[in-house]
Amino acid sequence: MATFTEPGLTFDDVLLVPAYSDLQPGDADTTTRLSRGISLRIPLVSAAMDTVTEARMAVAMARQGGVGILHRNLSIEDQANQADLVKRSEAGMVSNPVTCFPDATLADVERLCATYRISGVPVIDAQGVLVGIVTNRDMRYETDDSRPVREVMTPMPLITAPVGVSRDDAFQLLKQNKIEKLPLVDGQGRLRGLITVKDFTKSEQYPLATKDADGRLVVGAAIGVAGDAEGRARALVEAGVDVIIVDTAHGHSRGVADMVAKLKANSHVDVVGGNVATRAGAQLLIDAGVDGVKVGVGPGSICTTRVVAGVGAPQVTAIHEAGLACGPAGVPLIGDGGLQYSGDIVKAIAAGADTVMLGSLLAGCEESPGELIFINGKQYKSYRGMGSLGAVRNRERGGTSFSKDRYGQDSVTSEDKYIPEGVEGQVPFRGPLANVAYQLIGGLHQGMWYAGCRTIADMHERSELMPITAAGLKESHPHDIQMTVEAPNYSRR
Repeated sequence: MATFTEPGLTFDDVLLVPAYSDLQPGDADTTTRLSRGISLRIPLVSAAMDTVTEARMAVAMARQGGVGILHRNLSIEDQANQADLVKRSEAGMVSNPVTCFPDATLADVERLCATYRISGVPVIDAQGVLVGIVTNRDMRYETDDSRPVREVMTPMPLITAPVGVSRDDAFQLLKQNKIEKLPLVDGQGRLRGLITVKDFTKSEQYPLATKDADGRLVVGAAIGVAGDAEGRARALVEAGVDVIIVDTAHGHSRGVADMVAKLKANSHVDVVGGNVATRAGAQLLIDAGVDGVKVGVGPGSICTTRVVAGVGAPQVTAIHEAGLACGPAGVPLIGDGGLQYSGDIVKAIAAGADTVMLGSLLAGCEESPGELIFINGKQYKSYRGMGSLGAVRNRERGGTSFSKDRYGQDSVTSEDKYIPEGVEGQVPFRGPLANVAYQLIGGLHQGMWYAGCRTIADMHERSELMPITAAGLKESHPHDIQMTVEAPNYSRR
């Protein structure tokens, strides 16, 4: 016979209690940790879902001060390429720049530029010696894209710098010579790196950006525990990912703990495990050596696990319980799912989360890979659960699913034998991520002000959550009016 726990609470069941405050909202510091080794300026993580995070979203998230986690409903090669795109999007120095040979055609160069969103590439010979550079300026008026690069490129001598040049000296060379790209060469003239003016511009435009020690944007990626998981992890590490998430629906399992232990023994990147919903689940992953714990079983807006399998835990209680293990161990906690408003982010952090992972709140952004849909003159984007039939069918990528093992069904070969744990739908189009993130973090600043908490650590130590009744929830929302204009951070769902 089953035993009964105390009732569980979710975001609509609690409110943060106001407390004495000696700060203004703008004084709040939202710096936090994603994992043991990765800090973020804002506690936002985009979900590893195929209608939420690919390279474009991951770049946008890192530039805002958060981080994106690339979904795994891709082949190993495609997911690694997505990671590579993020790492190459901007850098203090590109240590492995995209190049071409003199015999390449202009069409080849145009494809490289389109793939990596760059304006030109250095040209090298078979020994890696820099022989020239070809840019949009060289190709702009060319009509024959079959011409070889050697006929069009700007040949050596070029303005170059030695390996190890300081950032200030590099900028001065770019400025004085009015060039956009500065190749770095060694004593034998071999290309060893590249610095671009774009990276200086981006640093000024996005001062909070999450970057690694080499000045590249930080990116994470999800893997499973079965099949190609270890090979996928190796490819992702080679592509430069900063954190790997062992991403399953049931993280309180031997498979996840074993995979975490293997990755920690064989790679240098941080490893996050999930998903769990209890203190015991979090402790299992901590004992396996995890650098972060992801919490949430069934709270997502497109997840049906709780009704299909009858399993889960209301998210505020799940975060609090997992935090009882994560807090003393110094392991950051990611609250994954169930968030509808910016105030829910405040509550999740008060309950013990260091960051929150967002799906539906970001699926409607311009940068998400979801399909744009027009309905009755309004714009929507497609959004689906990774346990949905749509994710299994994965028609966008040839009909092969790479994520069935997330729900323990990797051995299921027939669609009619698959047990879905998610649905498909649409969310309103919300515009650029920068605007959405601004409102979400603005709400967090307001919440920290009301709570009198200057830092995320203060929220964990000093904030107080009060359970409320259904009448209290009704009172919390606008009531007794016909709402005519929605605010940018509020719509009645």
